[in-house]
Amino acid sequence: MRTMAQVRQALSSLSGFPEWLPAGHIVEQHFVDILRRTFELHGFSGIQTRAVEPLSELTKKGETSKEVYLLSRLQADPADAESETDPRKQLGLHFDLTVPFARYVVDNAGLLTFPFKRYQIQKVWRGERPQEGRFREFIQADIDIVGDGALPLHHDVEVPLIMHEALSALPVPAVTIHVSNRKVAQGFYQSIGIDTDRLIEVLRVVDKLDKIGPEKVAAELTQSVGTSAQQAAQALRLATITGTDGQDVSDQVLRALAGAEPTELLIEGLAELTALLEATGRRCPGAVIADLKIARGLDYYTGTVYESFMAGHEDLGSVCSGGRYDSLATNGKRTFPGVGISIGLSRLLARVIGEGLVQVSRPVPTTVLVAVTDEAHRCASDAVADALRARGISADVAPSAAKFGKQIKAADKRSIPFVWFPGAEGAPDSVKDIRSGEQVEADAATWQPPTDDTAPRITVSPAADCSQDGCEVDSAS
Repeated sequence: MRTMAQVRQALSSLSGFPEWLPAGHIVEQHFVDILRRTFELHGFSGIQTRAVEPLSELTKKGETSKEVYLLSRLQADPADAESETDPRKQLGLHFDLTVPFARYVVDNAGLLTFPFKRYQIQKVWRGERPQEGRFREFIQADIDIVGDGALPLHHDVEVPLIMHEALSALPVPAVTIHVSNRKVAQGFYQSIGIDTDRLIEVLRVVDKLDKIGPEKVAAELTQSVGTSAQQAAQALRLATITGTDGQDVSDQVLRALAGAEPTELLIEGLAELTALLEATGRRCPGAVIADLKIARGLDYYTGTVYESFMAGHEDLGSVCSGGRYDSLATNGKRTFPGVGISIGLSRLLARVIGEGLVQVSRPVPTTVLVAVTDEAHRCASDAVADALRARGISADVAPSAAKFGKQIKAADKRSIPFVWFPGAEGAPDSVKDIRSGEQVEADAATWQPPTDDTAPRITVSPAADCSQDGCEVDSAS
């Protein structure tokens, strides 16, 4: 049997657009099924949104205009030429699922019941430079909870714990969710005298800490953003604070002020972060850790923010991220605050498949290949296959009436575990396990394969440490 390492999935020759071989697709579907089942267990409804949004909608929150794929027709109707160049009418492929979900909530507010809990597993497109774990076309798996006018803080606790449960059910190394709060960072910067109009830019620069290191972050803060050297040093000190004890984290932040007076925003953010750490620590110790370098680059986050890292694969970066957004979804009269978190599923799969962290028992769903005695009796083989399928057993019929030895070799090449031989001239049928060589009489109306052979099995490779602790994840903090 071939291992996943032996059938590592090559990416498409068009850079940034992954295409898995059948075994890889089985892994992908296994992950999707687990995520969907976990999300539905917690009361989330599945939705799909359209692939395109107006460019004005995609670019109104955050600097993403350079990443959006615009749509145009190769042979556009001259009458439509103006609409295709008018920024108000241009369409682009969505680059994430949060922005289109916010639009979906506003469009359907009169038909939804709040708080509205949704999950969405769908492709997105992002025009960035392809590299390991970063694609131009990829699948995201999101959960979000949206309220009408207000959304209690306990949902900020619920979301990361549900995602931790979902990730813990996958055959991947343990994942820890790192959390911060935009109010803490912004309030801290205000407290040390950084101008309000530079706060978002400071957040964006600090968010690069893991990518470019502290020296380059400090240089960019002083040279490009215009902070003083002392302010840059204090911002970096804030970014080094981690911990699971909310009060200890809060004390460290206040000490980093070096005597400066904390703003109301900072105090509010520390209270929220402390409450979150206390709740997650009580319900699932070790699943969530404060990490104050987490900022998230997009403008629409207003409070809690999350990033997640897989043990032993920190070089991959965050595999799951999100946060709180209080004003992304609004129609001017009503505002729908939300909190959500998203798995970069293709990013995760690329590492899992590419490094052989899992094994697939076979690359096809087929359990039985029904042999064909000769073309005159193909109908007998078709009848056997139909009877097996009617009972939920995946079956295929041999493409040609070759010698039985060749048909067995064909099944082995496809990793199909059983070959069925129709009985000749009234003799009983038989089925052969081509792995062990055992062959027994069988009736298509009653025969049942071993449980492990009913479908492809995903197992953890011996070298992969996928131990995850189960935690309590209910909807109340």
